[in-house]
Amino acid sequence: MGDHAPILQADSVSLRFGGIRALTEVSFAVRQGEVFSVIGPNGAGKTSMLNIVSGRYRPTEGRILFDGGEITRMRPNRRAAIGIGRTFQNLALFGHMSVLDNIMVGRHHLLRSGFLSGMAWWIGGAQREELAHRREVEEIIDFLGIQHIRKAQAGTLSYGLRKQVELARAVALRPKLLLLDEPMAGMNLEEKEEMARTILDLNEEWGMTIMMIEHDMDVVMDISHRVMVLDFGRKLTEGRPEEVLVHPEVRRAYLGEDDAAPAETVPA
Repeated sequence: MGDHAPILQADSVSLRFGGIRALTEVSFAVRQGEVFSVIGPNGAGKTSMLNIVSGRYRPTEGRILFDGGEITRMRPNRRAAIGIGRTFQNLALFGHMSVLDNIMVGRHHLLRSGFLSGMAWWIGGAQREELAHRREVEEIIDFLGIQHIRKAQAGTLSYGLRKQVELARAVALRPKLLLLDEPMAGMNLEEKEEMARTILDLNEEWGMTIMMIEHDMDVVMDISHRVMVLDFGRKLTEGRPEEVLVHPEVRRAYLGEDDAAPAETVPA
């Protein structure tokens, strides 16, 4: 990972809402081909940072670079078109639609003929194009191992399966950078293990760069190449998981360790 150039770079990014500072001069880089996790206590600014990268928020100060170009003022749909996909902390599926159709929505910006093209759907290239996209979606369904629910209504599925479908919809963009906002939240142990395997497969087999917010420290330490820690909107540190875990400020802010506590008393 060390030799790979950054695909994403944040330079001195700050974000204010009125008099409240959500982020203060945060700089970091995500390298091509890595799993980069952002951790920190509640209110640390993690989701705000992800919203700036995806374009939902515009930074008050600083800039964002992606794949060699500045995207600070670019709209979210343009960011999706150039290769930034994301999932949301709160599920954003269409409950009345099938799993297959939910994932197709993730590719709609790629349909040159338009997602809802009326009668033109059946004329010339529009139908062929839609079928090609459907084949791509079927490949994603196979890769993620959710063939058994492809025709099910999304709203009828368990929470863990709905999270898998939302991930599939983000992956349908075949993004260069995939942003995951607490992908394990609300899952049981078995579902977490399945999601962790899926994230690793996307990274290792499909070469997808991943930036992830996650509270489960075991998962973060197991699958991340590097970790950044935020606290009260400021960056505490960044590095390999084993380096971050022993950082004294991280132990205080994230693990609640007292200065005087010996290292061996802190739970792993």
